Amino acid sequence: MSKAKNKTIDFSLGYYSSDRNVGGVAVVSAKGGKTSVITLETVPATDLDKPLKPVFVGLAEDHRVITLDPRTKELDVQKAFPVDAFPAHIYSDPTSNRDWFMNDGDKETGNDTLNCGDKGSSVTVIEGTASSQAKFLKTICVGRGHHQAAFSFPSDTAPNVPSQAYISNLKDGSITVIGNDPAQTDKFLQVLATINLCEPDKEDGVSAPTIPNNSFPHGLVYSKVTGKVYNLSNGYGTVVVINPVTHEIEQRIALKGFSNLLVSPCGRYVIARGADRKSDPNHVIARLAVLDITVNEVVARLELKDIYISKYFFNPEGTKLYLTTSVSGSPEQLANLKQDALLVFDLTQLPALKLTGELRLGSSCGTLDFLARDGRTELVFSSNSTEGTVAVICAESDQILEKISVGPGREHSRLWVL
Repeated sequence: MSKAKNKTIDFSLGYYSSDRNVGGVAVVSAKGGKTSVITLETVPATDLDKPLKPVFVGLAEDHRVITLDPRTKELDVQKAFPVDAFPAHIYSDPTSNRDWFMNDGDKETGNDTLNCGDKGSSVTVIEGTASSQAKFLKTICVGRGHHQAAFSFPSDTAPNVPSQAYISNLKDGSITVIGNDPAQTDKFLQVLATINLCEPDKEDGVSAPTIPNNSFPHGLVYSKVTGKVYNLSNGYGTVVVINPVTHEIEQRIALKGFSNLLVSPCGRYVIARGADRKSDPNHVIARLAVLDITVNEVVARLELKDIYISKYFFNPEGTKLYLTTSVSGSPEQLANLKQDALLVFDLTQLPALKLTGELRLGSSCGTLDFLARDGRTELVFSSNSTEGTVAVICAESDQILEKISVGPGREHSRLWVL
């Protein structure tokens, strides 16, 4: 590993990696200028072919492993990591210590047959996931298919908005609304409504809204400024504006050529991202668009040649946006694609999309997390799956300070600050 060339900053990270079959966890620490990597003990899988594997919830304060048995709903805290445990897609409620784990159901039908039969798949809510006192709250049946989540809550500009969770259902073309206020005991973690995203005029032979449909929702955010929920219906090329008080669709905004949405930390802008793989046979072109949701108009666009955007992350201050890149395209396009780039944008320039940094990480980028103290981000960490390394980045200069070797390169990785 190379040595950092700045002042000594202590940190501790969790690092998960897998080959999509079996995986492991390591704890990466730096103290007093010395870096250490401790690989946790593992427990062999009893049956790698079993359909219901343990859910990896997180690490406790003493770095013991927290897992959830999907059958019994019991949480287990142990020293060793079950090699077949997997980290489901997690969405954290910004107003509480509850995390929502997505279950996309089986590959063929999109159903969670254990909990929901043939009626849909599910989400699981767990409280205190980084603690030995973690608590399972509930598994809730929603619609079928891949899910995204967003959370509404009251704010200064939208004080009457209820605390609710929104779960998009890709296969069904719907959004499930779930109560998320513990003070409302009759509604908390209960399904309150199902929003049908169908646009009959864009379906063949359909005269009235139906479920399932071809809206294919993927892109779901909430704005504290407008007090509205915004969903991208990829199949139709529209952004749907939802009133969280009435659950009604108030408006549809045409926005084609994009595959996901993110909301700026300030709450005024929704940023759409997508990719053009058709117009140029030799180059993939990343697309970004900025929607000013105070007027519901696209006010800025940006195209980036030889970039395919994967994941997005905001620094804790909300002043920078980090976009990771991945692999997609034809063999000719892949030959030119920047597969190891980490893009940094200055959010203080919104609505303009100002690219201020392009780091080349040397390998595929997994996930990012941030070390912030006294309201200021000091370090950015990036997991690099193929290399089995963690890149440590100076948050101020956006320069790579060092790379820490964690273990063997694998297909998938995730890190988080402990």
